[in-house]
Amino acid sequence: MRAKDFAELLLLGAIWGASFMLMKEAVPGFGVFALVEFRAIGATLCLLPLVFFKQQQSDLVKHWKKLLIVGLLNTAIPFSLFNYAMYYLDAGLAAILNATAPMFGVVVAWLYLKEKISYSGVIGILLGFVGVIIISVDPASSSKTSWLQSLLPILAALGAAICYAIAASYLKRHLSDAKPFAVAAGSQIASIVLLFPLAITHLPAEMPSVNAWFSAIVLAVFCTGLAYVMYFDLIDKIGPSKAITVGYLLPFFGIMWGVTVLGETLTLKQVIGSGCVIAGVLLATNALKILNQFRVSRSTE
Repeated sequence: MRAKDFAELLLLGAIWGASFMLMKEAVPGFGVFALVEFRAIGATLCLLPLVFFKQQQSDLVKHWKKLLIVGLLNTAIPFSLFNYAMYYLDAGLAAILNATAPMFGVVVAWLYLKEKISYSGVIGILLGFVGVIIISVDPASSSKTSWLQSLLPILAALGAAICYAIAASYLKRHLSDAKPFAVAAGSQIASIVLLFPLAITHLPAEMPSVNAWFSAIVLAVFCTGLAYVMYFDLIDKIGPSKAITVGYLLPFFGIMWGVTVLGETLTLKQVIGSGCVIAGVLLATNALKILNQFRVSRSTE
């Protein structure tokens, strides 16, 4: 791998990792559904010109029904769930919970695509769930009500990760022949259509702050639109198996942005739980083998 491709991979990880910090800043001003709508509109404006430039617009019409499902599973529902979760969770913790998506992806692929899970994969899934439990248990919550209230945002973030996992298997089975930018733009357009009624009926009571507007614009243009462009560019240049390793960078960058910009701190419980989650994801997805191949390819260039 060339140095500039590796740098692009790191930059993409930093951009996607920043999305949790930006959601946390923008959600209080926009609300859950209006922020998803704004984000999807901004991303669509970035992606549509590329769809026409690459002459992939025919796939928007050909696969519109399937793109509605992808838009629901890969944008509308998970973005809404994460927006809700960001009212209560630190950006770093949300990034760690987002990292469970590949682990859930292995389970969904086993159920839906009948793909096999190795013994190390089973161990990884169990280890990942142990990590989630460690993160979720709050000793300070003495009553059932307060414990449930502290658990709901974590369940929302995990629900978003499960949606991403289901969307990945659905894409593999039903849209493997569709052009990538058409899928990316089509899913955003579908999200705009599907969430419009909720967005228009849940508009913020007052104008969002300048900081909220800035965060929302960066989230839409850079963390969604530009990030998709960079991701597909990397797939084209280094291949999907290496490009997908960007997902393993998100917890690091999510924590880094949360600590350096928002002043967040990680407790010992969160560090232990996060370690279990990340180790579980690496085992479940056979990522150690992929990362080793990634390292070898770099050393030979």
